[in-house]
Parts: sequence; C-alpha cells; structure tokens
Amino acid sequence: MRGRVGTLLWRALLAALLVCGIGLLPWLTRTDPAFTVLKARSAEREATPAVLADIRDQLGLDAGPLRLLGDWLGGLPRGDAGRSWISGAEVMPDVLQALGASLLLMAVALTIAFLVAALVCARTLCGGGRRRGGGSGSAMVAALPEFLTASVLATVVGVQLGWLPALGWYGLQWTILPGLALGLPAGALLGRLLDDLLPGAFAEPWALAAAARGIPARRIASQAVRRCLPALLPNAGLFVVGLTGGSVAVEQIFDIPGLGRTALQAAIAQDLPVLQASTLALVLLAALAAGATRITARLLIGPALRDGGLSSLHRPAPPARPTPPLLYGGVLLGVVALGLPRDPLALDTRARLQPPSWAHPFGTDALGRDVLARVGHGALDTLLLASAISAAALLIGLALGLMPRLSGPLVDTVNAIPPVLAALLVTAVVGSGGATPALAVTVVAWAPLAAHTAALLRQERATLHVTATQGLGAGRWYVLRHELLPAALPPVTRHALLRLPSVALALAALGFLGLGAQPPSPEWGLLLAENQPYAERAPWAVLAPAAVLALLGALAVTAAGVKFRPRKTVRVVQPRPETRELAFQ
Repeated sequence: MRGRVGTLLWRALLAALLVCGIGLLPWLTRTDPAFTVLKARSAEREATPAVLADIRDQLGLDAGPLRLLGDWLGGLPRGDAGRSWISGAEVMPDVLQALGASLLLMAVALTIAFLVAALVCARTLCGGGRRRGGGSGSAMVAALPEFLTASVLATVVGVQLGWLPALGWYGLQWTILPGLALGLPAGALLGRLLDDLLPGAFAEPWALAAAARGIPARRIASQAVRRCLPALLPNAGLFVVGLTGGSVAVEQIFDIPGLGRTALQAAIAQDLPVLQASTLALVLLAALAAGATRITARLLIGPALRDGGLSSLHRPAPPARPTPPLLYGGVLLGVVALGLPRDPLALDTRARLQPPSWAHPFGTDALGRDVLARVGHGALDTLLLASAISAAALLIGLALGLMPRLSGPLVDTVNAIPPVLAALLVTAVVGSGGATPALAVTVVAWAPLAAHTAALLRQERATLHVTATQGLGAGRWYVLRHELLPAALPPVTRHALLRLPSVALALAALGFLGLGAQPPSPEWGLLLAENQPYAERAPWAVLAPAAVLALLGALAVTAAGVKFRPRKTVRVVQPRPETRELAFQ
C-alpha cells in the first residue's frame, strides 16, 4: 500500500513539475521573444529599446515567474490558453483542431503498423513458434526514414501514378499515404519485438498440451500472441505518442495541420503560447496512452502476475548464420572505404544532379558534390555519435528499468517530449551548442528501453523458476544477476540496436532545424534532409544515404542475433548461502 501511495505521489510531483515547466517557458527562454514578435507583426518598424519594452509589457514578459505561471494555470480550467503572440488569435481552438487531425492520423498509422507487425510474425505463427528467418528485411523497413518514405509515396503514388491524394487534409482518403509513411517503420519494429517473444510462448506447457490435445493451431497462435502482448504494450504506447519527430516531417510533406507540426512551427517562430498549449496536449495524450496500456496489460495477464504463475518467454534463439552480418558489414565498410579517399566538399556546378556513373558511383547532389564521398565521410559523424547515444540510452534504460516505481512515471513523462521539443527545451535552458542535439536525443532515447526492461522484468519476476529460486534461499543480488538480467539484457540490447538508425535520424532532424549538424557537414541524416527536395529529379541523392541507414539496421539486428545467443543453463540453488551452478553447452 505504501508503495502505491509513493508511486502516486511521485507521479503527481512529476506531473506538477512538467506542467510548471511548460507554464514557465516564456520565463525560462534565454532569447528575447519581443524581437521575433515585432518582426512578425511589423517588419518595417525599428526595434528600439522602447518598442521592445512595450511589447514585453503587452506580452507580460516583465512579470515574475509566479505571475506568469499563475495567469497561465488560471486560464486553463476555462479553456483559455492565452493568445498567439504572432496572430493574436486564441490558442485553444487551433490546438484542439490540430489534435483532432493528429489523432486521426495516429489511428490510421497504428492500424497499418499492426497489420505490418502481423506480416512480420506470420512465418513464426504459421510454423508453430519456429523462427525461419533472420529478420533483416523487417530491420531494414524499421530503419527507413519516415520523411523519405513520405516523399517517395507522395511523389510516386500521389503525383506520378495519381492513385491517392498527396497533399491536403480533407477526409479519410488523405490519411492513407501519411499513415503508410508512419506505420511501416513502426509496424516492422513492433513485429521484430513480437517475433522475438513468440518462440518462448509456443514452448510453454500450455501450448504443448493444447497441441497434443488437437486444439487448432490458429487458436494456439492467437493465445501465444496474447501471451506476448503485455511485454510489448509499453512500446506500443510509445507509438501512440508518435505525433512528433518523424511525424512532424510527414505532416509537413503532406501539408497536414497536425499537433506536431503546429508545435514545431510555434517553437521556431517563438510563439510560446501555442507551444505551451501544444506541449500540454502531448503530455495529456501520453498520460492517457500510458494508463490505457497499463490497464490492458493487467487485463491480459490476469491474476498470474500476482500469483507467480507465469513462465519465462525467453528461449535460446535458433543458431544465427554469420553470413548476413558479415555480408552487410562488408558492404557497409566497402562503401565507407570507397568514399573516404574522395573530397566530400569539392564543388562542381557543371555536374549538378548527375546520375550514377564511373566517375560518381552514387551520382552528385544539387551542388555537384560527390554523394559517395559525402556518404563515406558522414559515416564517422553519424555512427560514432549515434552509437554513443545508443549505448548511453541502453545503460540508462537498464538502470531505470530495474526500478519500475521510479522509472514508470518518469517514462510516461519523457514519452510526451519528442526529440525536437526536447532540443528546443534544452536550448532554452542551457543554450545552443555542439552538445545540444546529443543531449536532447539522449534525454528521450532511454525511455522505450526502460519501459521494455521494466515490462520484461515484471513478467520474469512472476515466473515459477524465479519464485523457486527465492524460496530456496537465493538473495536479491543473486536473482538479479543470474535470473533477471540474463533474461532481459539480450532482447533490450537488440531493441537498442534496432533503434540505432532512428537515433541517427533524430540527430539529422535536429540538424535540419538548425540545432545539430549544419551544412556542409556530410552527416547521413543531414544528407537525406538537404537532398529530399530533389527526390523526384535525382532519387540517387536520397536513396544512397537511405540505403546505408537501412543497411545499418539490417546489420544491427543480424549481428545481435549472433552475438547474444544465450547458453543453455541448468541451475541448482541450495537453501544455504552457497550456490552452485551447472552449465551445459
């Protein structure tokens, strides 16, 4: 009872701190919004100190932080979130309209994601839990940049073929292409995570007994999926909040007036009242999604979680062939090796947007620079920084996942802050700099890994073998070291590797917004961003960096399958402090 009360108080404190931080954004920012407001309202008017002081007085910027926070909080119960500093219109109606558009897009994207996840797991389900593939194809789909997928779909399906509308937001038909752009990578990632758990579910006694009794395989497969869902629900909840990050670019490409695009435009324009209301809406959406996933998990598991009647889902993975990771790694290293001797900054305006040739195997970009050279040199910046952030996020996620009462509410809070908004908040607090994008991405990258760790450990603690080990006298440290961590570390590490390309893309998105890598840097994600407008005329300039990112995702998942195959162990735990372990290869 005390633990529940403490968790509720911790959640309430985090929620209060986050809401207060949102309300104090005009006071926390180190820039002067008065100048931006003046240029937006009257570009010809001179920015004299008196004029700027008058604007600050009109906006209430000279009031103290308590006054700003009190006025903002006092208006929320009445539905008053203030007025836009740029247009002067009320904020709440526009934010609610943007939220409605984002919720519709989210529903379509989640539907597509679930269908894609089902296709990824179809072979394992039909094979009774026997995995028949390495999953490199799904890893490559999971690594596809959302804005690149959106650009290709809009150009090919929407413009050239004319099958579906490419721009606008006028009905359900306009949601299909952006839903595909968001749902394909999310579904591939969910499918990979589910496919990792299904063999363990099919190997449980209930599944073996059901098969022996002649129960239809389709019914056994449905129950196996239900058995695996509780461990995936926290990550499914993360996709519910996928209204920013990649979806911001998707909303911009398809001209969708969604909440993420509204928040981003407000942040860039320093229209802080709109940014405050949009961020608060994201926080509330994240809280509702987290609560719904938590309730659904309890309904699916039932009393087994409380009574310790679950068995471990994690079984030794099938032997992974070393050929795919060696092949992918060899191709990736070959591309980097061929690109490093070339000059990534050499300009040739006479060779702009040239197709691939012997002189330029990957073609040239809009400035005549060799794309192969930029891809090769960008590998150092992209891979080193993304790998460092992924490693830090993995360590933070594992550490906080071991403390679910502390990390659960914190994960729900962090999930409401996408990398773009996190970078803007970090910039407002500590100022801009080279470490800002890395810090912003790290702040949010650990959350899905912590949620995954906590969900796996919650189920593992309820298994019979852990209960028996504790009953025989094993201490908490022994159970953690020999039972819990070996079960959680491999799938969470694979999860972190799967998210490595998305970390690189998050850094690229921040660079595109002026908060990260800047031209002429050859960072991979930045190459995608600066060449995206030329996708129709020169697709090679976009496909080359996209292909290496997809190749990185395939290499990550296949290498994880080879490296983290657990040993088959049989443990004998005595009730005395001395503990023996017998391991058989």
